[in-house]
Amino acid sequence: MSGSNGNGEKEGTITFHYPMLSISNYSAWAIKMRVFMQAQGVWDVVEPRTTNTVVEVKKDKLALAAIYQGIPDDLLLSLSEKKTPKEAWDALKVMLLGADRVKTARIQTLKAEFKSLNMNESEGVDEFAAKIGNLVSSLRTLGDTVNESYVVKKLLRAVSTKGSRVLI
Repeated sequence: MSGSNGNGEKEGTITFHYPMLSISNYSAWAIKMRVFMQAQGVWDVVEPRTTNTVVEVKKDKLALAAIYQGIPDDLLLSLSEKKTPKEAWDALKVMLLGADRVKTARIQTLKAEFKSLNMNESEGVDEFAAKIGNLVSSLRTLGDTVNESYVVKKLLRAVSTKGSRVLI
């Protein structure tokens, strides 16, 4: 039985605040959107359980509205020709999963570069610290978390190695 709870809201009603899709958060966005759409009972419009699933028009419109609510205006224009939520979902996946894979590959490349980074003979501590800072900044911009203590250890190892070479 649905009634009022005294706050002007109906009991059992949930308001969803859809996450906003960006160029760098497709994977997390897709997971959240799937769960929200499942909770609303419209996910089966996007991924039908069987090939014979009959799509209710209302569910179709609700699913499409949910997708449109979670995307920025520039992507909305790219999806305007898509007639079904499944077409819109698949188009977003193609557009952004590739970007997500590129981001992951870039993070792996930067981490390998960071790991192999050594201080040159002619390089000063400030120059080397700037190199490390730029790499860490790039990683963080891509959404990777870099432990501060890891960065400090890298810097100290490089400086101490150079210091020992100078003394020899």
